[in-house]
Amino acid sequence: MTIPQTTREYRLPKVDGFHNLTLVEAPIPKLKSNQVLVKVHAVSLQYRDLIVAKGEFPFMQKKNPVPGSDMAGEIIALGADVTGWKLGERVCSNFATDHLFGDITEETKATSLGGAIDGVLTEYKVLPAHALVRVPEHLSYEEAATLPCAALTGYSTLAGTNTLKGGDTVLVQGTGGVSIFALQLAVASGALVIVISSSDKKLEVAKKLGAHHVINYKTVPDWDAEVLKLTKGRGVDHVIEVGGPHTLLKSVNCVRYGGTIHIIGFIAGQYSQEAQVDLSRLPLLILGKAVQMRSNLIGSRTKFEEMNRLISAVKLRPVIDKLFDFENLRDAYEYQAQQQHVGKIVIKVSKD
Repeated sequence: MTIPQTTREYRLPKVDGFHNLTLVEAPIPKLKSNQVLVKVHAVSLQYRDLIVAKGEFPFMQKKNPVPGSDMAGEIIALGADVTGWKLGERVCSNFATDHLFGDITEETKATSLGGAIDGVLTEYKVLPAHALVRVPEHLSYEEAATLPCAALTGYSTLAGTNTLKGGDTVLVQGTGGVSIFALQLAVASGALVIVISSSDKKLEVAKKLGAHHVINYKTVPDWDAEVLKLTKGRGVDHVIEVGGPHTLLKSVNCVRYGGTIHIIGFIAGQYSQEAQVDLSRLPLLILGKAVQMRSNLIGSRTKFEEMNRLISAVKLRPVIDKLFDFENLRDAYEYQAQQQHVGKIVIKVSKD
């Protein structure tokens, strides 16, 4: 295979909206001895990509970035000192390329793709070999591209402190990428899962994926009371908390004594007055129930490899809502912004 010298990549020269996404041609950097060149086949989008494009990402963001954090592709060139990898292998990159094991640090966080450093919405990507994980054999490139952020966040959340056990009850908020993976992984681990959403159609999908109970929070606004009723007053062992301030008090109300609330998102009213919720009672409520509240930033490469073993063992298949061509990236962002999807939105980068 002839090694290309240039790549088409998207840039964000301004960050006041995804209308600024600009497709340009750029030279491919020369490989360092510990790097590989990956032909990108597919990329999945995140809620994070929307706020990066708006300049509202609350963490480190470089100027004029190549956006996108989650990819799957094939190795087409190897640096001189790379061992353990061969040409043609199907790979994903970890979200933070230097987060190899253990807790994230300020230094490893600074290697987060599509924010702190250039991302993966490009036809070819140079990556450090130590960031790579192998794609599970039963997955397509499009399916594998959904794993680095959404799947790994769900897995690291449930496999962290107060690790999920078979027979635990899990409340999953919503049906976006992380939420759907948390549902699938919890079911695969033998947990009982309750899902809340504003859409009966989305809840039907959740039931097909193994949710034991579903609640439409538009028709049942006191969904926390309904969760307590479903658990016979005990409350759930784990809450996958994606709403943020607007849902947090209800999450505390329906988690069991000593249970865990996993903070992984802030999508409910984040940029509206609805988000201005009085949380002054929160510390006392947490103390009164001995609730554990934790968060994690995606996960390490080691966790990624661990998760892929589970995915391979149960032949889990990611849920892809819609595919878009590379040239139609703005349409994909628009679809992501509408928040009507279930599972993941994926960009097909390579034509072959």
